[in-house]
Formats: sequence, structure tokens, C-alpha cells
Amino acid sequence: MGVFRRPKCYVVAMLVVFVGLVGAGDYVRPPAGRSLSVSLFDGHSRSSPQQVHISLAGNSKMRVSWVTKDSTPSTVKYGKSQGSYDASNTGTSSSYKYIVYKSGQIHDVVIGPLEPNTTYYYKCGLDSSPEFSFKTPPAQFPIDFAVSGDLGQTDWTKSTLEHIGKTGYDVLLLPGDLSYADFYQPSWDKFGRLVEPLASQRPWMVTQGNHEVERIPFVHKERFSAYNARWHMPFEESGSSSNLFYSFDVAGVHVIMLGSYTDFGPESNQYKWLECDLKKVDRKQTPWLFAVVHAPWYNSNSAHQGEKESTRMRDSMEALLYNARVDIVFAGHVHAYERFARVYKQEADKCGPVHITIGDGGNREGLATKYNDPQPKISVFREASFGHGQLRVVNASHAQWIWHRNDDNEPDSVWFTSLASDSVCVA
Repeated sequence: MGVFRRPKCYVVAMLVVFVGLVGAGDYVRPPAGRSLSVSLFDGHSRSSPQQVHISLAGNSKMRVSWVTKDSTPSTVKYGKSQGSYDASNTGTSSSYKYIVYKSGQIHDVVIGPLEPNTTYYYKCGLDSSPEFSFKTPPAQFPIDFAVSGDLGQTDWTKSTLEHIGKTGYDVLLLPGDLSYADFYQPSWDKFGRLVEPLASQRPWMVTQGNHEVERIPFVHKERFSAYNARWHMPFEESGSSSNLFYSFDVAGVHVIMLGSYTDFGPESNQYKWLECDLKKVDRKQTPWLFAVVHAPWYNSNSAHQGEKESTRMRDSMEALLYNARVDIVFAGHVHAYERFARVYKQEADKCGPVHITIGDGGNREGLATKYNDPQPKISVFREASFGHGQLRVVNASHAQWIWHRNDDNEPDSVWFTSLASDSVCVA
């Protein structure tokens, strides 16, 4: 057991670190990485934008978020040529308090409509701010997703981000546990600066994990304060009542982002919303259907076994996803990689979703190296290494999934066929 110490004015977080050197052949599993701290560059002023990131915000629109230390205009100017901005929009700004910490001004601006598969150049706030750029996703197949969970802020996080940056992805999916701030709010700022080079150029679509809860009884009773303030996802656009669960469409794919740490029972708002959202899906328009959670519903690793966020959520919602013919369910939480066969009610089922755990982004707690033995028949591939995933949806019927081990690029690669194109599974 290790103790992660923060300044006295904050809570001391106790961490159980799963670190091991378990070999597979000649391969030696890496230990946890050294923590990183990304500072502001020289010359950065209190009015300069930092922690810039973008996310999809409805049909042909993009949300731009950033932080400034001082109050500045919540305006984004943008255009398709460097240094030339023929459009602009103004949004809102807010801040939050957490014990003795007060955030900077968090700006939230939605821009568009935007053309697909197009590079835009933009400035946040003042005219003196630096220029950023992003590329919109394509309107049609093919489309490339990067997938990585439990990122944190370590040397391994840096490695993961460097690998992802080379893939040419269109959209990143992050199944929870972003900054690992764990009550120490300045770590949210450092995380925002760490991911800005990628998150300012491509949309990052995230959901929450247990490390985002940050509730302290009698001291800070509100859950997800930092997460909701800093990572505004398109829940309003998808008819959801909460930033903790939402959905979006992109290039023939409907993606559902679920909340493992909010109510998920049959009477909950999340369950009712999911039921309604799935009924609206038109597989002729979006032949692929993905879901993203934090706590995995299927897991043969010894870590996080039997947690209610996994087992009870699966018991509550699995039938909804199965009947809707969800193709893939991505999860994090377990700090390792595992791919299951198509499964339903803990048995192989060719009309069930593939479950993929990818909580190996680089977190400071290290890897979960111990797996249950023997390996379940429904578990196809499992590996305790830091890595990241690429999903290329080629057309309405076929997609290629590749998981890369960061340190030597050893992959797990497989082709999927969409359930909407499988006559046996089409209702």
C-alpha cells in the first residue's frame, strides 16, 4: 500500500498500487510511471487561454472550452484559413470552488455549423491570443476513433498521448478517470495543459469514472464538481438531464456515453433516458452503435471484481443494449487491456456486444497484473500493459480494432462485422 500525499489543506488520498513484473515470454511488464507536472510556458499572461479542448456539440457544431485566470471575453473567432477568421460566436464563462481552491474562468463556446472533414483555425478570447486549429470529423465512412481510459498524468500518459497523436484519429473516446486529481484541484489544471496539444485539435468525448466523484462528506458534498465544470459534454443536445450520460452521432456511428457512478436502476433518469435514446436510433443512418462506461461489465482481472457499478449496472442495463444490438461496449477502471467475445448474460452470444476494457492509458496507480485463472472462454485476449486502441470504421458493415502496447507496439487486431448487417441478429 502506498500513500499519495497532498498539501495539508487537502485530503490525503490512499492508493492501492497494483505494480508487478509479470512476464509473458521475454516481455517484462512496466512499472507505474513518474508523475508529470505541466507548467505554463514563459510569457503566458493571466488573460491567455489555457487547457483548450474541443468536443462535438450536436449536428455540425463544436464546443470549445478553455480557462483563463482573469475574466476575458468568452468568444471564439474562426475560419478556414490561417490568420483569417470570418465567423465568431460568444458563449458563457463560469468558475467553481472546492474547499480553499477557486478555479479560473472556464469558458464554454459552441461554434458552427461547420463543414465536415475540414481544418479550421481559431482564437479563444482576446485577439492577442495564440491561434489553434482543429479538424472536423468526416460526414461519412471511414472514420477513425482513438480509445484510451484511465489516463492520469505520468510518463506513460505522455507515451500514450504521443502514440495517439500519430494515428490521425478523428474522435477520441475516453471511458473515465481523466486527471486523477483526487481532490487536489490544481491537478485538473495540469491535466488540461497536458492534453491540450491533442484535445485542442480533435474532439475528445469523455465520461466520468470513480476518480471524478471527488465528494467529501460534510466538507464538499457535491459530486463531479470539477468534471462537470471543465468537461461539458453534449448532454442537452441528446435529451439527457445530466452531463454524466449522453449520446452523439458522428459519420454513421451512434455513441452512447453512460455513467457508472450515477443512478442506473430501472427507475433512474439514466435508465429512462437510455431506453428513449435507443428507440430513436436508426440503423440505416447510423449502422454502428457503441456504448462507453467506466466500470467494466465483464472482467477476468482480479482487480475490481464484484463492484456494484459493474455487476448491478450490467444486470440493470444489459438487456437494453442487447436488444438494441449494440456492437461494442468500451470500459476502463481496470488498469489493463482485455477483449471479450460477443457476449450476453455471461455467455457467448453472436448477437451480443463485444466488451473491451482499456483502462491502460497511463494512470499513476500502475497496472493490474493479476488475472483469474483459468481464462474464461469468453475472454479472447488480455494483457496488463500500458497501451491505447484504434478503431477504424471502414463502412456500414466492417470495422478494424487494433490495441497497441505502448512500449513495443505489440498489437491485438481484429475485424468486426456490425450487427445491423448480420441477418441473424436483425430483428
